[in-house]
Amino acid sequence: MTDTRQARPDASSHATLGKAADENFPVAPFFLPRAWRDDLMAVYGFARLVDDIGDGDLAPGGADAIHLGLDPETAEDRLAFLDAFEADLRRVFDGSPRHPLLRDLQPTVRRCGLTPEPFLGLIAANRQDQRIGRYETYDDLLAYCELSANPVGRLVLAITGTDTPERIRRSDEICTALQIVEHLQDVAEDLGRDRIYLPAEDLKRFHVTEADLAEPTAGASVRALIAFEAERARALLHAGSPLVGSVHGRLRLLLAGFTAGGLAALDAITDAGFDVLTGPPKSTKPNLMRQAGAVLLRARREG
Repeated sequence: MTDTRQARPDASSHATLGKAADENFPVAPFFLPRAWRDDLMAVYGFARLVDDIGDGDLAPGGADAIHLGLDPETAEDRLAFLDAFEADLRRVFDGSPRHPLLRDLQPTVRRCGLTPEPFLGLIAANRQDQRIGRYETYDDLLAYCELSANPVGRLVLAITGTDTPERIRRSDEICTALQIVEHLQDVAEDLGRDRIYLPAEDLKRFHVTEADLAEPTAGASVRALIAFEAERARALLHAGSPLVGSVHGRLRLLLAGFTAGGLAALDAITDAGFDVLTGPPKSTKPNLMRQAGAVLLRARREG
């Protein structure tokens, strides 16, 4: 069977895919084979779109809602929007999806033999965001990351045909770390959505209140809390980094880029004095390249 894309993304879908440039890590860099780039962007389009639905970043009467057959009033309900999106996702596996990004995902699913579970996990995470805005313990947060982040790494391994149990375990560590880093960068933005992804037990430990997180700049207690969570994320990235050395060639470069993206973002948070309330600290390209080189060097030594 000839593998062709079934639809050209419309303007709304192009905007969704364009957000890849703002991520902490390279989503589908130029050095990868064209087929991998297409597949990774197809998965990214799904993941980005489901997050945008969950965050309420899409216009209720916009193209995405129309593609899913939703009227503006129904699309105002994020859970209803997610339900419609899940129904269309299921058509990827047993029918003809309506949304252009899901039609674009279908060849990837078929070529790589992907299963629904990772995609459903990402939808479940966004459903959880509509019901739960606080996490009592670090373990509770890790359980959320199991839905919101880890499926992405598992999909990357499946697309590249390298998904072994040990690699999946290491990938989960890296993806969880990347999710925590994003949460640290977006503390103020998330609070505006009435969400706090800093464990309540840690807020108590560092004597941080929700009011402290709403300040325009971070006080000493907030900075200490962010430094603590950043170190946790850094430890997870280092724990997962043997994944990079377990693969070869261009895939090693890609996974090094993912890991380095998290480390570079943590450097940016550190350079900001752990004050994440003034805006998301962003890494620089030179530091990203430096971290990627360090990750690759470590992978060669460990290999």
